[in-house]
Parts: sequence; C-alpha cells; structure tokens
Amino acid sequence: MKHYSVLKKEAIDGLNLQDDYIVVDATLGYAGHSSEILKSIPKGKLIAFDQDIDAINYSKEVLSNIASNFEIVHSNFVNMKEKLEELGINKIDACLFDLGLSSPQIDEVDRGFSFMTDAKLDMRMDKSKKMSAYDVINSYKLEELIKIFYEYGEEKLSRAIAKKIVDLRPINTTMELVEAIKSAVGLKYFNLHHPERQIFQAIRIEVNDELQVLNTVLPDVINMLNIGGRISVITFHSLEDKIVKKIFKENSEINELVKGLPEIPDEYKPKIKLINKKVILPSDNELKENSRSKSAKLRIVERIG
Repeated sequence: MKHYSVLKKEAIDGLNLQDDYIVVDATLGYAGHSSEILKSIPKGKLIAFDQDIDAINYSKEVLSNIASNFEIVHSNFVNMKEKLEELGINKIDACLFDLGLSSPQIDEVDRGFSFMTDAKLDMRMDKSKKMSAYDVINSYKLEELIKIFYEYGEEKLSRAIAKKIVDLRPINTTMELVEAIKSAVGLKYFNLHHPERQIFQAIRIEVNDELQVLNTVLPDVINMLNIGGRISVITFHSLEDKIVKKIFKENSEINELVKGLPEIPDEYKPKIKLINKKVILPSDNELKENSRSKSAKLRIVERIG
C-alpha cells in the first residue's frame, strides 16, 4: 500500500520525543507517522485514532511488526479526551495531527473523494456513518449548498454552482458532479480556476464535520499536555490552518482582560509557546517526491504552564 506521509521528519522531530512518552497520533491513517513515533518510544505508549476501518486494519499489522506498546481507537479524534479517559489516561506528552487525506483514501475509487475518477458520491472517512456526499448534494436546500460552497470551499461562483446542482438532481456520481460544476461556470472559468477542487473540499468538510471537530479537540489536547509536551499539526487548506493558528495564538498570549496587571493570575497566563513563529512548509525535495504535499503547513507548540 503506497502512502506518503507529508512533513514526516519535521512533524516528528518537532514533538521532541523521549523514550517513555505517552503519545497520541490523532490521525493514524496508514501508519506513516505512527511507525516512526513507535520506534522512538520503546518504554512509552502510542494511542492512535482513526475513523477508517480499512486504515486501522492495515496499520495494526504494520505497527505490530515494530512493537506492541500501542493502542488503536476506532473513533473520530473529537472523542479523544473521553476515549483516553476510558483507557485510564488523563495526561499525554505529545500529540500529532495530520489533517490531510491519505493517498489510499484518495486513490481508492469507490470512496468518492477524487474529482478525477468516476465513483458514487460518498466521501465518508468513517464508512459506518450515515450521511454521505450523495445526501449533501441531493437533499440540502439551495441556500445550504451555497453556504457550504462559499464558506468551506471559498468558491466565488458558489451560487451558480449550487443552483445548477439543484436543477440537475439527482446527481449520483463524482463525474456527474464535475460536469454540473463545469456547466454552471463555463469551460473558460473551469479550466482556469478548477472550482471542482474547492467544491469537493467543501462537501468533504461538511460530510465529515472536519472544522468543528478541530475547534473542539485542540483546546482539549492543550489541556491534556504535560509541561514540556508538544503538539504538531499539519494542515492542508487555509480554513484548517486559520483555526489552528487562532487557537494556538489565544493560548500562547496573556489574556487581554489582565494585560498590564503587575501580577498575572495563573489561569490567565499562556498555556503554550509557539515553537515555530512561521509555518513550516515542505522542502523542494519533498515537493518533487509528492506533489500532494504542496499545500501542507506545519505548526508546533509546547506546553509551558
């Protein structure tokens, strides 16, 4: 199974792992990052989360060939705090998020993530989940579609695309959706701007509730981190990166309410410090090896209080 882990060395080096650390891989995928983490914590414990049972089955075998000090949890990482508590874990030393789709998910045609191959509209990361891309495209009201396309896809012709989709319903497959988008915007705009990328991204975010789960889980992880513990987050589009940047900024600065006081109460002091002020981007070598890494950005923070 071919899978390329984006910014692997930078993200794992950034965690500053010690051999007895308790580490969470929030996005196990096909064990690219987890494999390296497990090798670095022979006396520690790895807990990895994923919604995708195919990825879990594959990764369990890969990790078992390295060591046995790991646990895989079949769950969205939004449930991390609760699931870790069930395992008797209240504090962790490091956490990694790789928020991109893994290559096998994109390449597996029947998952319906790609706008380049024809498949049933799906896009569920967790295949046991009821709502799929088909439901979004065929049952959402016009205004709901416009809102999703504009907010999650940042597509300026959202209204025209949504209206065309509603007119052409039912739309069953990825290629039917691509043709609907092309028909809505015209060939010149389509070839110049490729709005299908933005629309597919928007639908995937909606189906998997990706942005809301990030807003929920990042503050939880910051609170669970031991002093000196670190978080590495790899994002792949501006909406995710904005959320990560905002949460990290809020938690790394003194609260505005108490700024200027001679004595700052502990609860208002920064919880984390930024390890990299500027985002870390893939190297030229990585971009040559894997073009899918071009939009990746890495942010790293450390718990200080």
